[in-house]
Amino acid sequence: MNKDCLVIINAPSSLEEMLVDCLLTLESEHGFNSFPVNVHHHENKGLSLAEQVSGRQKQICFQIHIDEDGARLLLKRLQEEFSGARIQYWVVPMLESTEI
Repeated sequence: MNKDCLVIINAPSSLEEMLVDCLLTLESEHGFNSFPVNVHHHENKGLSLAEQVSGRQKQICFQIHIDEDGARLLLKRLQEEFSGARIQYWVVPMLESTEI
């Protein structure tokens, strides 16, 4: 059985439109969410001086409810199209999902 999961992606805000285009090409019946986030990390790579002082970097976060096969396909595609773009992701099992 192909289990559902939640893929969470944090990416530089400059990649938002390209990532939206990429995600829209996937056949996910659940769609996805996107919203701005503040990312806090101990590495200062690529941070502006203001971001280093504040300890946060503004990025865009995507959440995609997708099955395991779709997640593998998505991650492979991201690695091919956005290699070196400093995109961070997590894949977590979906315990429950419904609409109320």
